[in-house]
Amino acid sequence: MTEHIRGATLDALAAALRAEADAEVRFDAGSRGAYATDGSNYRQVPLGVVVPRSVEAAAHTVEICARFDAPVLSRGGGTSLAGQSTNTAVVIDWTKYCDHLVAVDPEARTCVVEPGIVLDELNRRLADHRLQFGPKPSTHSHCALGGMIGNNSCGASAQAYGKTADNVRRLEVMTYDGLRMWVGPTGRAERARIAAEGGRRAEIYDGLDRIAGTYLADIRRGYPKIPRRVSGYNLDSLLPENGFDVARTLVGSEGTLVTVLHAELGLVPVPPCQSLLVLGYADICRAADDVPHLLEHCAPAQLEALDGRMAQLMREEHAYLDSLAALPEGDSWLLTQFSGDSQEDVDEQAHALLQAIGRAERDPSVAFSDQPSREQKMLRAREAGLGVTARPPDDRETWEGWEDSAVPPERLGDYLRDLKRLFDEFDYDDPSLYGHFGQGCVHTRIPFGLRTAQGVADFRRFVERAADLVASYGGSLSGEHGDGQARGELLTRMFGRRLVTAFGELKSLFDPDDRMNPGKVVDPNPVDSRLRLGADWRPADPETRFGYPDDDHSFTRAVLRCVGIGNCRSRRGGVMCPSYRATREEEHSTRGRARLLFEMLDGHPDSAVTDGWHSTEVRDALDLCLACKGCKSDCPTGVDMATYKAEFLSHHYAGRLRPAAHYSLGWLPLWAQLASHVPWLANDVLDAPGLGRAGRWLAGVEPDRTAPLFAERSFVRWWQENGGQRPDPADPATVLLWPDTFSNHFHPSVAISAARLLEDAGFRVAVPDAPLCCGLTWISTGQLATAQRALHRTTRALRPYLDAGTPVIGLEPSCTAVFRSDAPELLPGDEDVRRLAKQTRTFAEQLVEHAPATWRPPRLARQATVQIHCHQHAVMKFDADRELMRRAGLDADVLDEGCCGLAGNFGFERGHHDVSLAIGELGVLPAVRAAAPSALVLADGFSCRTQIEQGGAGRRALHLAEALALGLAGNLPAEQPERLAARPEPPSAGARWATAAGTAVLLATAGPLAVRTLRRRSP
Repeated sequence: MTEHIRGATLDALAAALRAEADAEVRFDAGSRGAYATDGSNYRQVPLGVVVPRSVEAAAHTVEICARFDAPVLSRGGGTSLAGQSTNTAVVIDWTKYCDHLVAVDPEARTCVVEPGIVLDELNRRLADHRLQFGPKPSTHSHCALGGMIGNNSCGASAQAYGKTADNVRRLEVMTYDGLRMWVGPTGRAERARIAAEGGRRAEIYDGLDRIAGTYLADIRRGYPKIPRRVSGYNLDSLLPENGFDVARTLVGSEGTLVTVLHAELGLVPVPPCQSLLVLGYADICRAADDVPHLLEHCAPAQLEALDGRMAQLMREEHAYLDSLAALPEGDSWLLTQFSGDSQEDVDEQAHALLQAIGRAERDPSVAFSDQPSREQKMLRAREAGLGVTARPPDDRETWEGWEDSAVPPERLGDYLRDLKRLFDEFDYDDPSLYGHFGQGCVHTRIPFGLRTAQGVADFRRFVERAADLVASYGGSLSGEHGDGQARGELLTRMFGRRLVTAFGELKSLFDPDDRMNPGKVVDPNPVDSRLRLGADWRPADPETRFGYPDDDHSFTRAVLRCVGIGNCRSRRGGVMCPSYRATREEEHSTRGRARLLFEMLDGHPDSAVTDGWHSTEVRDALDLCLACKGCKSDCPTGVDMATYKAEFLSHHYAGRLRPAAHYSLGWLPLWAQLASHVPWLANDVLDAPGLGRAGRWLAGVEPDRTAPLFAERSFVRWWQENGGQRPDPADPATVLLWPDTFSNHFHPSVAISAARLLEDAGFRVAVPDAPLCCGLTWISTGQLATAQRALHRTTRALRPYLDAGTPVIGLEPSCTAVFRSDAPELLPGDEDVRRLAKQTRTFAEQLVEHAPATWRPPRLARQATVQIHCHQHAVMKFDADRELMRRAGLDADVLDEGCCGLAGNFGFERGHHDVSLAIGELGVLPAVRAAAPSALVLADGFSCRTQIEQGGAGRRALHLAEALALGLAGNLPAEQPERLAARPEPPSAGARWATAAGTAVLLATAGPLAVRTLRRRSP
């Protein structure tokens, strides 16, 4: 199919695209690898990737590809579950630039959009008009409208608003041979006018007329009369009673017929009020049996279901527990949402349904809410289905392939029983069943054995049997995810050969040479071919530094956590993925990086990445990973790209010269310890004109960054000079305050404040005497052997406290997260490390959960803008901090603006400055600027405080311990104070030059001593 697009021809195509298209053109291995898979079981390495800067550039890209006879694939969010977003073709990614809301007509309730606009972003831009696009898939934070049109997407709200096809008014489309036209409902008079004009457009409309006429009876008989028929082309939209709607015919064609350039969409009002009624059942089949009875008595906005198996997985994964707690008694649930113009209206709808079915709100199997926050909490449990079921804790791999079948709602219960029997026949143990039950659509993920020949053969036999089963119920192979490759081969089992022949004629009419997303829907690749894994998949399973205890101690299994859901491509809320939010590049998303790591494992003959750990493509993709760990918590399957990055860097630079920043920033704990002897000298050198900037450049540090100054006196030194106690580790009141590098050498007021608060709460504070380190900076730069030595040295020094069970109190979130998460994975067999992980607590956890009941924190009675450190968000969470702030009387605005952008060494490394600040400007920095002058700005992370102070926010940020200590002293001023260890006045230029000269002499004479010191203090 694409054999002729190789070698010189492919080079010529790439050259033509670069010369003629206003687009980013990428035919490199890294870009191709990042787009090799979507959210499905399938994998095809593209010819290249084009990111057009405008719709016109995209149209011109198709024209250039046509000159070279190259296949084309339009791609939106890349979350497709049936394989329609992966192909050996030129991939056009619309989402970076072609995301405009072109026009809005509030009176007509319509808008015109470009294909790359994300659904949530569209609805945000429509919010002032109180309008929205009705269909809302669970991927609404990152799915593009072009992809929704390609798949005929639905989501839970389709119960009220229908499928995407029902909400598209007109489309501007382009055929592979260059015809551009707007299409929509077309009456006979209009078709006659088109015919009279002649040309390619007339040829297409004549062909549509012929197909509709020839297959009229087949279409009327052969299309299931159910709300969720998404499989097949929408030939029923060409029926006279449906207005000969060409736009709706093309919706759901998965890029196999035309390229969509613009879409005119119908909009619906945002409902002013909503309520949610949740009903519990003994099992999912009984819940399904009740669906038609509910629909007899109400017309809900949503009617969703989840089963006990999904709830079990949530409990095992310790995920969405607050959502489960809001559900009533039962082992399966129906969630029925009502919308209306008043609260009385929506409440009455729910109570009327309860009365009709003989239940009451007080029943233990009933939960009712008209509070939006509680409703969202309960609905989150259902929306989380794909992520929760994708990687069960029992180490099974579950896959799509039969994940969205649909049947008439009145037959749903019986269908589920037969489907369960089919699972049992194939020994597919207990897959979760959930979905849009109000429209008969069932979601599931099944533990297909896609790594062996027998497993693949069983997979094929199962989907064939399942297709026959759903057809026997008058249902659809797909209820919202489309056909692609997963179901294209099965369409004859649903529609019969005659209608599938009609699909082929439609394909030939629009795309006679089969260049639009070939191998999908019509003349499809076999369902068991081009698998992401498959029987011939032979990946490397390399030795690693980290233990990957949750992935069977396998880096390969860890990489496979990414199943392509794409939450890392969201624009707002949560933490991940900050670099994607700044660059909008697939390879800078968690998913894109995971794809490249998968390719690096070299399991397929055509792997895009061929040089393993030495891959420059993987290195470049990981370069802008902030190692924020946001994906560890925000990714539905728990991908931990920060750990994967550290692992990769460890192997990539093994025995090789590293970037300068790895020696400067990676060894910061050592340099800070050395600088503590002459902090004034180190600061003057860093600030010296010319010399400081040149030194930063040589050290791989961004010259435009201001180096944080070393404190004149470290916390440990202050503690020793002020009679710091040495309490008995066995004393239950003893706590060990961990003097991390940042609180010790840069912001000692944080540790001083924490010590005062802990003592005020009745604890006896111990502080290590020896210079110790958690290894954070070595971990983040991939110097894992050194990090292991640092951790061993630390645990040896702390052994008396570890043996006694003494709590270790962390102040810097990133260092605390190392003890709680990274260290046990880096040294999985070390009992001291396991104890350290269990005994480590945050400052807030210690005061909220372990302080005497009689102790109360100082009352601050102030507003506060609070930035959560990413590692705290990912590992320790923030509940204790919220509670401590509440007890202190702080009116805390806890930001949900993502990463600050500095992220440890990332923002200081040369080449990252612009991205670092761009990330900060996406949310955190503007939010701090908007804070009232009297409000406190709180950020426990050293990186967050530094970014706020250096990023143009115009504010100094405090650690929560500093704020509470000021309240403890009773001297909290009206406006936020400077840090206790304020930045000293810079010396004069002459003094700086003198310092620089003295430093040069010092280094020349004391070099051997410095080297010996480095070796002695090296972990």
